[in-house]
Amino acid sequence: MENAANATNHALIHDPSTYLIEKEPYYVPVGNEITLFEAAYANHLPLLLKGPTGCGKTRFMEYMAWRLRRPMITVSCHDDLTTSDLVGRYLVKNGETVWVDGPLTRAVRSGGICYLDEIVEARKDTMVVIHPLADDRRIMPIEKLGQLLEAPDSFCLAISYNPGYQSVLKELKQSTRQRFVAIEFDYPKPALEREIIMHETGLAPAVTDKLLKLAEMTRNLKDNGLEEGASTRLLVHAGKLISKGVEPRAACQGAIALALTDDSDMIAAINELIGALF
Repeated sequence: MENAANATNHALIHDPSTYLIEKEPYYVPVGNEITLFEAAYANHLPLLLKGPTGCGKTRFMEYMAWRLRRPMITVSCHDDLTTSDLVGRYLVKNGETVWVDGPLTRAVRSGGICYLDEIVEARKDTMVVIHPLADDRRIMPIEKLGQLLEAPDSFCLAISYNPGYQSVLKELKQSTRQRFVAIEFDYPKPALEREIIMHETGLAPAVTDKLLKLAEMTRNLKDNGLEEGASTRLLVHAGKLISKGVEPRAACQGAIALALTDDSDMIAAINELIGALF
């Protein structure tokens, strides 16, 4: 069993190129986030990215993985995520029981970046497994194999969450968050957001400006009927639909109004804003 497990792991360890980002992702810095990330990485410190949904946290991680030439494995956290999902488990393959590394273990073995997206969505008992990796020990116990992995210098652990979604049931424990260097994100300033939308969608400036005005209006409705306003991501979605010939009002209704809420009154209110602009 051990030989089969080692053979499986050997194949995974020596193929980090699977997770390399070959093409430079489009990313425009909004502050000193690149400097902070590189300084933390050089000092083997884990990163916490905090900010609203769709503001560019994942794109930033992809850009940094490309910039550092490190493979990046992303895990979208959810309520059913178990420790085995992260670390690994024994599986039966072709009549043999073999060990298969989980994404966190693969990242540690390959000296890559493990990015745990929306960390607060995961079960609290699952997240305990990252604690030894997120302090000065930088180790990962694999109890089922009887192994204790030491993270190489090139390994980086990064997590993200949206503070706006925190509640008594879903919040980042102090025992977890105080292990990380935090970088705060927000929606880009209007001029930069305009540049991003035009680059990503090819829209004309006049149409882009209307999308930005719509975003501002919906963001003003946060905590007044909406949990979140239109993110940069949603504006890009709407812009891409428009650039492919979809009528602007229909594009905004589908990519923004219906994506933001299921409340019929709020949808109607957003559609009125869309109608006034387009």
